[in-house]
Amino acid sequence: MSDPREWVAVSLLPGLGPATLARLRQEGVDLPRLLRAETGLPPHCRLRPQTLAALHDYQRQGALYRRADELLAYAEHEALHLITLSDARYPDLLRQIIDPPALLWVRGAPDILSLPQLALVGSRKASREGCRLAHDFAAAFSRAGVIPVSGLALGIDAAAHQACVKLGQPTVAVIGTGIDQVYPRRHQALAADIVAQGGALVSEYPPRTPPLSANFPRRNRIISGLSLGTLVVEAALRSGSLITARQALEQGREVFAIPGSIHNPVSRGCHALIREGATLVEQVDQIIEQLGPLLGCLSPAEVAPGPADVAETDDPLLRQIPFDSVWLDQLATELALPVAELQAGLMLLQLEGRIELSGSRVRRLR
Repeated sequence: MSDPREWVAVSLLPGLGPATLARLRQEGVDLPRLLRAETGLPPHCRLRPQTLAALHDYQRQGALYRRADELLAYAEHEALHLITLSDARYPDLLRQIIDPPALLWVRGAPDILSLPQLALVGSRKASREGCRLAHDFAAAFSRAGVIPVSGLALGIDAAAHQACVKLGQPTVAVIGTGIDQVYPRRHQALAADIVAQGGALVSEYPPRTPPLSANFPRRNRIISGLSLGTLVVEAALRSGSLITARQALEQGREVFAIPGSIHNPVSRGCHALIREGATLVEQVDQIIEQLGPLLGCLSPAEVAPGPADVAETDDPLLRQIPFDSVWLDQLATELALPVAELQAGLMLLQLEGRIELSGSRVRRLR
């Protein structure tokens, strides 16, 4: 295995992104040996002037060498794990994608990255029902021995991670900042809980990397690359979740989507994926059954129950409330009920978690 300092330096080389790294690897270039000037480039390969200058700087033990040495010392002080492409611990599924990161910074348990994983992604502005679905699916995956992977974002991501934390089970959060930062800041406690419960925070970016907008679409390939499949719970037509799903398809992985109301903007991305060939799912066992051969001995019978099927209710008021949002005054007119009486009944249903009230609108959850 190469000196981790060399891989840190490779990850810091300017003008050498994942696509160029992949091209060099396909040409058989040993990156650490290139850094040490022990090998050259094939005649048809060209690097940018700033990349060549940085290589020479490292060989003279200049600024790049010192920066790599500083980061290596930081990793040791913080008990971080550096997993390089030459490391036996590097996840096999991630190594198979066209542009795997040269280096993974890991806080927590690195070994879980090689266990069966499934990505759960979705809208940052998720509905309450969407968050409940993400929570229930993540909990069911976790009970079945499958590690849920997400991006520590607001909404669907957070709900998936929180489900695992509540169960005391591991989850993987792939972040778009340096491993020393948490974005959004309100998830600092959640990030700490993920590590405390045997999970892992993962980043390809060196410490001190701020939350740059360009980093998050790029990190999505790692979420899908670690996973056997990607489940999209809620997503708008233009969203990072759809980027993750399409990257999963390009990586030859399965994509699943949960349908929603045709009136819900964050369901339209899922519907678009289903039209493009993603598997429509309503139950966890539908995913486990499709991925069964890849998950080893797991079978649908072994999976803890996920979101329950919607059963008919004996509550006469609940039966009249649609799953699509409806105005309260419209509902009162249709039911020929005084608004005060309707609101009293709705309050009870809301306390039971069976409806969602939003301003002057209501919709049925289950």
